[in-house]
Amino acid sequence: MYIQPQLHLQPAFHEHLKVILLGTGSPRAFYGRAKSGVAVLAGHKTFVVDCGGGVVDQLIKAGVMPQRVSDVLLTHHHYDHNGGFFDLFITSWRTHITAERVFEGRSVPMHVYGPETTRDIIGKMRESFEFDVKLRVSYNLSDEAGALIEYTEQNEGVVYDRDGIRITAFEVDHRPVYPAIAYKFEYNGKSVVISGDTIPVPNMMKYSQGADLLVHEAYNKDWLDALIRKYPNHEKALSNPAKYHTTTLEAAEIARQAGVKHLVLTHHIPAPEANETAEREYIRGMEAIYKGPITVGRDLMSFELE
Repeated sequence: MYIQPQLHLQPAFHEHLKVILLGTGSPRAFYGRAKSGVAVLAGHKTFVVDCGGGVVDQLIKAGVMPQRVSDVLLTHHHYDHNGGFFDLFITSWRTHITAERVFEGRSVPMHVYGPETTRDIIGKMRESFEFDVKLRVSYNLSDEAGALIEYTEQNEGVVYDRDGIRITAFEVDHRPVYPAIAYKFEYNGKSVVISGDTIPVPNMMKYSQGADLLVHEAYNKDWLDALIRKYPNHEKALSNPAKYHTTTLEAAEIARQAGVKHLVLTHHIPAPEANETAEREYIRGMEAIYKGPITVGRDLMSFELE
């Protein structure tokens, strides 16, 4: 008999907020960097913030079976933030059976939260795989309720508030992508802010005040400038991040002004190698601005806020 490799599963209940970086990459593909995604575990709930390509594989590697996910929060609609939605939607709905146990598929609608463009964009995705969905219901006998999507479109304000878990959305600036939002999670006296993609905005300081963890996107300006000098024919493509992203030094200033307890960088441009030497160079100059701990996020890193 085939024996499936042992899964090291996250517990079913989390007394404290737990944050897992599913993907710390950007639209460009880098070895060892999945596209954007963060899992937030609180109580009995598992939330996924953004679901770039590879999100299902990353969840499983993190010990979170996709069947636990019925809530997806999207910050905006670049493909590296929503391209894995189809896979997550279907996989979370299907029951997974191993020799040791059964992971029951999602029997409730997927609840999708996001900015005001979400129903239109994700709705079109959902329409595109209707053929597959009908087969899952008629042939695989998957629960019909799981084939549905419920939407909460809200750029600002509380989008989830139950069982001691409170999630607040707030606008950021990632133009030409508009609208774009970030999320603040609060549970059991702790808080985490997940920035999505944005230039520095006052809202980030406002909602991150005193946060235990700030997961913020960042690019290294010196590294990008060096690439532009090396490849002048690609100057436009290489200089675009400066128009709608945050530099490492700007992220440090946000963390300083907000008084956050721990800053974690993600959505790296260009992505550093996952070693201390490269990561020290990536954050050069940040420690002179922000005195708290700085972590260069790697895929599958986790943070428990006790």
